[in-house]
Amino acid sequence: MPKPGPQNRLTVLFRILLLIPQLIVVWVLSVVAFFVAVIGWFGALFLGRLPVFAADYLSGYVPYETRVTTYLMLTHDSYPPFRFRTPEHPVQVELRPGELNRLAVFFRLILVIPAAVLQGLVFAGWWMVALISWIVVLVLGRMPEPLFESTAAILRYRMRYMAYLLMLTPAYPKRLFGDEPGEVEGGPVSATRPLVLSGAGRGLLVAFLILGIVSWGTSSITASFDSDDDEHVSGPLVPGPPVPGPLGHASPDAAR
Repeated sequence: MPKPGPQNRLTVLFRILLLIPQLIVVWVLSVVAFFVAVIGWFGALFLGRLPVFAADYLSGYVPYETRVTTYLMLTHDSYPPFRFRTPEHPVQVELRPGELNRLAVFFRLILVIPAAVLQGLVFAGWWMVALISWIVVLVLGRMPEPLFESTAAILRYRMRYMAYLLMLTPAYPKRLFGDEPGEVEGGPVSATRPLVLSGAGRGLLVAFLILGIVSWGTSSITASFDSDDDEHVSGPLVPGPPVPGPLGHASPDAAR
């Protein structure tokens, strides 16, 4: 990903509306990715690697979803194309599916929990102040460097989490807070390779993490109160144990 540059304020203003077609496509692709990943999991258990069809699809899906998310989160002004292979796009993701540890594949959903929680917290924290970020980019016509660094760090970690979850790599997600200067050798060099965060960028990332924790804690308390209220109302009406109402159920999207 290149460094933050000038953005068209009109596309920033209507960013979400512009992305509606992309979000629909990503949703459809994600449904397919789920079934491909399930089949791929069984294949990886027997083969020690993803079957070719699963590796090809998932290694196209993850970059596609990442390009859409980077555009949504205002890091650049290049609209993502409607195709998997886009060598001309500024956001590039390099994935190399290969040999996998069968034991790590078998316990993948358990092993990935810490990374899932971490990426979920920073992602939620970013979205808690997304309106402020949107106004800043709209007024300045560009994303400030510290905000770009912290946002890029979140996006990169999230991409690594998805790649690990979908068995595209045996490498566990790491380096949320970026790389050390000169740590990444070989390959193309960009604003995010290596991703070296300034003090302000790291500070924002910590703030997003704290906000995510606050958001999680608040939603947990609210859900607890809602569940108690539902049980109080439905308990006398239903024989047997109290049955939670709709507010007592978690949204399927909360587990993503």
